[in-house]
Amino acid sequence: MNPRNLLVIGGSGFVGSAIVRRLAAQGRRVVVPTRRRERAKHLILLPTVDVVEADVHDEAALGALAAGKDAVINLVGILHGDRGEPYGEQFRRAHVELPRRIATAAAAAGVARLLHMSALGATARAPSMYLRSKAAGELALREAAGNVAWTIFRPSVIFGRDDRFINLFAQMQRFLPLVALGRAEARLQPVHVEDVAAAFVHALDRPACAGRTYDLAGPRAYTLRELVAFAGRESGHPRPVIGLPDALAYLQAFAMEFSPWPLLSRDNLDSLGVPSTSAEPFAPELGVTPVSLESVMAPLLAHRLPRERYMQLRDRAGR
Repeated sequence: MNPRNLLVIGGSGFVGSAIVRRLAAQGRRVVVPTRRRERAKHLILLPTVDVVEADVHDEAALGALAAGKDAVINLVGILHGDRGEPYGEQFRRAHVELPRRIATAAAAAGVARLLHMSALGATARAPSMYLRSKAAGELALREAAGNVAWTIFRPSVIFGRDDRFINLFAQMQRFLPLVALGRAEARLQPVHVEDVAAAFVHALDRPACAGRTYDLAGPRAYTLRELVAFAGRESGHPRPVIGLPDALAYLQAFAMEFSPWPLLSRDNLDSLGVPSTSAEPFAPELGVTPVSLESVMAPLLAHRLPRERYMQLRDRAGR
């Protein structure tokens, strides 16, 4: 296996951009569909990457995109959606129906490889709609894939330079006197975005990875409280972290759901009800030794300090 022409759906996002950069560095041709080309402008200058405007939920458009490709990678995922049983329509559309359509299109186009992003803890009986819909998406993809050799990845929370996880906690503590945190003792095993990207790219060329589902996690598990404290400490804005009882945590999350950009939902809290950890962070055949959170994020967060002081001085000077 050595796919040279690839379709990366969700390729303009945080994880997708890391994967696309690796593929381009190897000289592989990559098509990245997006509803708005402007959102993928950071990829446009890569020499072997073609960013196209397309609706991947449209079956005809998806079939045209898959034609002539050696491999398809699906990275589409949403964290917030409408409520329903076993999950709402938005989760169904993004996490179940789209993987089914992608697998069907790949099979019809004779695509050899299909890689799919799921989530650690995804099961049909998981406590959250997010995780239940991710599990249903895995099943839908496997059923529709036909002769396409699929591989599914289940990462824990993903960190990196532009993440909306550790960086968000650091930013919050710049402005808040304390952090009131639901599910403070939830256990997570954060994984570096570049390690996730490496696993995807390595799996493309390894026949042993076909038909397998892999957990992706970092070398150490933390409580959510520990991660928030780390972000505050390393960014120079340590704040007290107060764990909320479940009733108050759900009330807080319910209020946040009415924000145009919700930071937290009740379903997110439900997801935190199961550990996002793995006894085997990376299988040996993936060829990745995961790096620690501290080695990557501590220097990045520390670099914020001089820049923030400079901006504060500019503000005071009225410049």
